Amino acid sequence: MSDIIIDKIKTTLPLCLKEISHSQLAVLVDENTLANCYPLIKELLPPHLLIEISSGEEHKTLRTCEHIWEQMTLNNFDRKALLINLGGGVIGDMGGFCAVTYKRGIRFVNIPTTLLAAVDANVGGKLGIDFMGFKNHLGFFQDPEAVLIDPIFLKTLSNKELRSGFAEVIKHGLIADADYFDQAITKGLEIDNWEAVIAHSVEIKNAVVKADPKEAGLRKILNFGHTVGHGIESYYLPSEFKLLHGEAIAIGMICEAYLSKKLLGLSAENLKQISDSILKIYPDINIRKEDFVGIVKLMYQDKKNQGRQLNHSLLRGIGSATYDIAVDEKDVIDSLFYFTKLKQ
Repeated sequence: MSDIIIDKIKTTLPLCLKEISHSQLAVLVDENTLANCYPLIKELLPPHLLIEISSGEEHKTLRTCEHIWEQMTLNNFDRKALLINLGGGVIGDMGGFCAVTYKRGIRFVNIPTTLLAAVDANVGGKLGIDFMGFKNHLGFFQDPEAVLIDPIFLKTLSNKELRSGFAEVIKHGLIADADYFDQAITKGLEIDNWEAVIAHSVEIKNAVVKADPKEAGLRKILNFGHTVGHGIESYYLPSEFKLLHGEAIAIGMICEAYLSKKLLGLSAENLKQISDSILKIYPDINIRKEDFVGIVKLMYQDKKNQGRQLNHSLLRGIGSATYDIAVDEKDVIDSLFYFTKLKQ
């Protein structure tokens, strides 16, 4: 597993670059991190190549990868080059994917600049890109050399982006730590110590990943909310109605909490607490009933499935999750109806 260091970037980045010998250096950014985050590290870097891509999940494709590979090739990057991924989940996933495929693999370092990336997407060594509209359909398991986390980058985020990442904090509490969940929903985004929150989420995720690095079993609990959530996110991605990742996962967690009650005996009290708490933080998220069939159709591409069986990671209780629970398509539709009724 890679080193995950939570500290001031002005301290961690120079030390990291000193420890990792490299022939050339590239920094991958999008237009947002170029404007808001790159200035915070520019003076800490030796001479380097800056590679800019367009932000957003819709650009997490082979076409964008070709641009990244082309830039490294045109600048004669060899196999001892180093790539720094400066950005959120899309940058980390795609930058890592490009690194491990360029000349059969160069090393890379992630500097997450969003809450989503800091607590989840940049931790655990999952790399990937979207293909044919399916999230992370092509990818690898490969750890970066290091993940350098500094909460200072959270100050560059809009409230909407911060809230999106907070869905993963809620998820970590639901699957592994009931007290953490209670603290998260009580404080919401009014947190005065993001470093402690990030550290605790990283601790939860690392413990699961260490026990099951390549998602053969236990690691699947990290996908709670994501089977339905990814279906929703993917369905609306090409439209003006698109949702941020965390917004879709928030809906997914409510739906999968409903399924947990129906299939695993999650208490009605727990279901209500989860639903009410999430909707209090995400009051504006919504889906359309006429889209339910299309959303479920996309769920059949989920990587946890076996054949045509929809497998979910669900809750036995708040703070306790399990995985590989087969769910009937009708039950999934019912869970989507449950969510929309809450919004009425």
